[in-house]
Amino acid sequence: MDIICAACSSQIVDRFMLKALGKFWHEDCLKCTCCNCRLGELGSKLYYKQSMILCARDYLRLFGLNGICAACEKNIPAFELVMRAKSNVYHLHCFACQICSSSSTQTSALLIIAAREPSENKVNARANRISELLRFCIGDKYYLCDNKILCQYDYEERLTFLRAAYNNQSFTEISKSIEQLDDFAISFRDNKLFTP
Repeated sequence: MDIICAACSSQIVDRFMLKALGKFWHEDCLKCTCCNCRLGELGSKLYYKQSMILCARDYLRLFGLNGICAACEKNIPAFELVMRAKSNVYHLHCFACQICSSSSTQTSALLIIAAREPSENKVNARANRISELLRFCIGDKYYLCDNKILCQYDYEERLTFLRAAYNNQSFTEISKSIEQLDDFAISFRDNKLFTP
């Protein structure tokens, strides 16, 4: 029985052949319609849409969904790598603390934590509770608070001021809390504090 290649219409006599889309192909004949890259390589993905055979990159370029960066509000192409926090999507270079601009993209690992804004009645309970862990790798900690990315230091500083405002703390008590945060900041920013 003769097997015919779907692309070149010649008989396939090679030792190996490909089967895709219910048809047989020479290894060199199964190519992306746009960029002509070979799709017969081990691990290659093939997409078929509007009578076109496409590699993953061209499929995303032509048909992928674009997004809007939550930080800069510019368009994010579908094929670009992104950072996600809850429903927010960020360019890699835009994913940084929105107070001090410390960025996690300099290190490959990070921890993102979503936290709710403390309410007046339950400030101490909510301040100590983390509501949702989004992604975990060993590395820096970032919090999504009021839809803004905050590094751990700025998040803790914000909580200190909120606690003080709701609990009517004296200036001396607030100063002690700030000193503790400053010690933590030195450890966090200079030594890149890592979590277990």
